[in-house]
Amino acid sequence: MDLKTILFCCTITAMPIVFGGCTKHEVDIKPVEIKPIHITIDVNVKVDRALDDFFGDLDEIETE
Repeated sequence: MDLKTILFCCTITAMPIVFGGCTKHEVDIKPVEIKPIHITIDVNVKVDRALDDFFGDLDEIETE
C-alpha cells in the first residue's frame, strides 16, 4: 500500500470521530402560559331560575 491510500484510510476513519463531537444541541423551554377560564354556568343558572319564576305559576296551574 502506498502512502496516499494509508492517508486516505486514516482520514476517512478519523472524520466521524473529529466531526461527530462538533454538534450543538439546544433545548428551548418556554414558560407554560396559564390563561383564565371563563365559566358561564352562573349565567345559565340565573336564566334557569328566572324561567322557573316566570313559568312557575303556569306549572302550578297545570298540576292542579
